[in-house]
Amino acid sequence: MVEILYFAWLRDRLGRSGETLVLSGDEAPSVRDIMDGLRRRGAAYEEIFGEGAGPIRCAVNQEFAALDSPVRAGDELAFFPPVTGG
Repeated sequence: MVEILYFAWLRDRLGRSGETLVLSGDEAPSVRDIMDGLRRRGAAYEEIFGEGAGPIRCAVNQEFAALDSPVRAGDELAFFPPVTGG
Protein backbone atom coordinates (compact mmCIF):
# COMPACT_ATOMS: atom_id res chain seq x y z
CA MET A 1 0.00 0.00 0.00
CA VAL A 2 1.03 3.59 -0.66
CA GLU A 3 -0.19 6.51 1.44
CA ILE A 4 -1.06 9.43 -0.86
CA LEU A 5 -1.25 12.94 0.62
CA TYR A 6 -2.76 16.05 -0.98
CA PHE A 7 -1.90 19.60 0.08
CA ALA A 8 -3.27 23.12 -0.49
CA TRP A 9 -5.67 23.54 -3.43
CA LEU A 10 -5.31 19.87 -4.42
CA ARG A 11 -6.79 18.86 -1.06
CA ASP A 12 -9.55 21.45 -1.49
CA ARG A 13 -10.51 20.24 -4.99
CA LEU A 14 -10.57 16.59 -3.98
CA GLY A 15 -12.25 17.18 -0.64
CA ARG A 16 -9.74 14.94 1.10
CA SER A 17 -6.26 15.23 2.54
CA GLY A 18 -5.17 11.76 1.50
CA GLU A 19 -5.98 8.21 0.61
CA THR A 20 -4.42 4.77 0.50
CA LEU A 21 -3.59 3.08 -2.79
CA VAL A 22 -3.12 -0.67 -3.01
CA LEU A 23 -0.37 -1.64 -5.44
CA SER A 24 -0.77 -4.77 -7.50
CA GLY A 25 2.11 -6.98 -8.55
CA ASP A 26 5.76 -6.85 -7.59
CA GLU A 27 6.84 -3.96 -9.83
CA ALA A 28 7.17 -0.42 -8.52
CA PRO A 29 5.09 1.99 -10.62
CA SER A 30 6.45 5.46 -11.31
CA VAL A 31 4.91 8.62 -9.91
CA ARG A 32 3.62 9.27 -13.45
CA ASP A 33 1.94 5.83 -13.54
CA ILE A 34 0.15 6.58 -10.30
CA MET A 35 -0.90 10.04 -11.52
CA ASP A 36 -2.32 8.45 -14.69
CA GLY A 37 -4.32 5.99 -12.61
CA LEU A 38 -5.63 8.71 -10.32
CA ARG A 39 -6.62 10.87 -13.29
CA ARG A 40 -9.07 8.18 -14.41
CA ARG A 41 -10.96 8.35 -11.11
CA GLY A 42 -13.12 11.31 -12.06
CA ALA A 43 -13.41 14.99 -12.91
CA ALA A 44 -11.64 16.38 -9.83
CA TYR A 45 -8.66 14.07 -10.36
CA GLU A 46 -8.62 14.89 -14.09
CA GLU A 47 -8.52 18.59 -13.22
CA ILE A 48 -5.45 18.03 -11.04
CA PHE A 49 -3.54 15.35 -12.98
CA GLY A 50 -4.83 15.81 -16.55
CA GLU A 51 -3.03 17.07 -19.63
CA GLY A 52 -4.06 20.71 -19.22
CA ALA A 53 -3.52 20.82 -15.47
CA GLY A 54 -1.17 23.33 -13.93
CA PRO A 55 2.16 22.34 -12.46
CA ILE A 56 2.19 20.29 -9.30
CA ARG A 57 5.11 18.90 -7.37
CA CYS A 58 5.52 15.56 -5.67
CA ALA A 59 7.60 13.95 -2.99
CA VAL A 60 8.23 10.31 -2.16
CA ASN A 61 8.96 9.73 1.51
CA GLN A 62 9.33 13.49 2.06
CA GLU A 63 11.99 13.89 -0.67
CA PHE A 64 11.25 15.82 -3.87
CA ALA A 65 10.71 13.29 -6.66
CA ALA A 66 10.66 13.25 -10.45
CA LEU A 67 7.75 11.82 -12.41
CA ASP A 68 9.80 8.76 -13.30
CA SER A 69 10.69 8.02 -9.65
CA PRO A 70 9.55 4.57 -8.51
CA VAL A 71 6.95 4.21 -5.78
CA ARG A 72 7.02 1.07 -3.66
CA ALA A 73 4.71 -0.49 -1.13
CA GLY A 74 5.05 1.32 2.18
CA ASP A 75 6.01 4.64 0.57
CA GLU A 76 4.36 7.98 1.22
CA LEU A 77 3.57 9.97 -1.94
CA ALA A 78 2.65 13.64 -1.55
CA PHE A 79 1.29 16.06 -4.16
CA PHE A 80 1.40 19.83 -3.67
CA PRO A 81 1.54 23.07 -5.68
CA PRO A 82 4.87 24.69 -6.49
CA VAL A 83 6.24 26.61 -3.55
CA THR A 84 7.87 30.01 -3.90
CA GLY A 85 9.74 32.00 -1.34
CA GLY A 86 10.03 35.64 -0.88
